[in-house]
Amino acid sequence: MAIVETGPMPAAAEEAAARKPARSTWTRLKPTVLALIVPLLLLAFWQVATTQQWTRLIPTPYAVAECMVDFAVGGIFDDAYSGTLLSHLLASMSRVYGGFALAAMFALPIGLMIGRMPWARMLLDPFLQVMRPIPVTAWLPLSMILFGLGAKSAFALVCLGAFYPILLNTVFGVRAVDPKLFEAAAMLGCRGNAQFYKVVLPAAVPSIFTGLRLGLGLAWFVIVVGEMTGVPQGLGAVIMDGRTLSRTELVICGMIVIGLAGYLSDRVVVATGNRLLRWSPNHHG
Repeated sequence: MAIVETGPMPAAAEEAAARKPARSTWTRLKPTVLALIVPLLLLAFWQVATTQQWTRLIPTPYAVAECMVDFAVGGIFDDAYSGTLLSHLLASMSRVYGGFALAAMFALPIGLMIGRMPWARMLLDPFLQVMRPIPVTAWLPLSMILFGLGAKSAFALVCLGAFYPILLNTVFGVRAVDPKLFEAAAMLGCRGNAQFYKVVLPAAVPSIFTGLRLGLGLAWFVIVVGEMTGVPQGLGAVIMDGRTLSRTELVICGMIVIGLAGYLSDRVVVATGNRLLRWSPNHHG
């Protein structure tokens, strides 16, 4: 048996092997680096605008950061908002997730009915399309009359805000099912009500998850309006108090916390959807 001696690795191969780990590291870091570009540019512009006194109405990033630390753990200003971030966040989360869950509980079955049953579409769709353009802020006085001042009114407004995105995307997902799928299912012996569970529902799930994402995002949007109804705790209440007290840094802190909480909530929905919809070629998260 002949023994073939391998010579030293060519220089080009050595260079390619050395670059491979570097490329792998860049591939992992690239999404994070690109995601930080716009926030860092805005932060730099904010710093320049406040230090150069282009505006005196907005506090500096340092003042906001200092307020955020005090809001989270206290020890700086020692006022009514020091160290209260967690309690306000939990109060808002309970209303957001509770209202969102109630909205999904009603919107999903109604959307499936409207999308699948012509009689339900003729009965419910005109009424819902008339009610949908009414903004949540217009419902604020009526919710205060019906539910009084406090958490119940905020809960109702969040539920109302999250309802329509979930409903409309559910209807769209059901009605957008390819008719060829029904033909293929019938050829395989799947007929009648079984097609709903084996054809309609799986095909509509990607659109349903899109509606859930939009509904949850709008729920965090609406919480500020909902907590204008006199609730003692909540991020919306903190923002309104900051406006009343002319504490712009406190208003910005509340906005940042809501943005981060909404982003993390969206990531949870996306991760859940990606896990459940790995079979779908049209779902990319």
